[in-house]
Amino acid sequence: MKTEGNTVNDLLKNIPEDRAAAFNKLHNIIIANLPEGFEAAISYGGLGYVVPHSIYPNGYHCKPSEPLPFAGIASQKNSINFYHMGIYSDSKLLEWFVAEYPKYCNQKLDMGKSCVRFKKMNDIPYMLIGSLMKKLSVKDWINIYESKLKK
Repeated sequence: MKTEGNTVNDLLKNIPEDRAAAFNKLHNIIIANLPEGFEAAISYGGLGYVVPHSIYPNGYHCKPSEPLPFAGIASQKNSINFYHMGIYSDSKLLEWFVAEYPKYCNQKLDMGKSCVRFKKMNDIPYMLIGSLMKKLSVKDWINIYESKLKK
């Protein structure tokens, strides 16, 4: 169930009606808590929050024409998925997120690597996602990213 759009606004307008309110609220929480330097963009065909080429000209090592990804959200077949590269790359941040999750949500954490799946729209822990977004600056993220590339 890939959402179509060539711009962030196009993509947001094409979210399935039954998920639009939750998806847009999640996007707005992310934007409200996104540290300076990151920006919303189309990333790999979906809605991403990235380090633009103007800050990190090398782009993503897998595809340098793409800006460096940091986070993203997608409307999938059975869930809204939230992606955060920091929880995949930084074990302390992952530990914090896993420990905090039950304080914000009654549903069991459904997670794999950088992806957190929300199958029930009413159980998205918006405030936790907002707090997570503030945990890494652009500089922090670039440093983590580059340190993982060298290994």
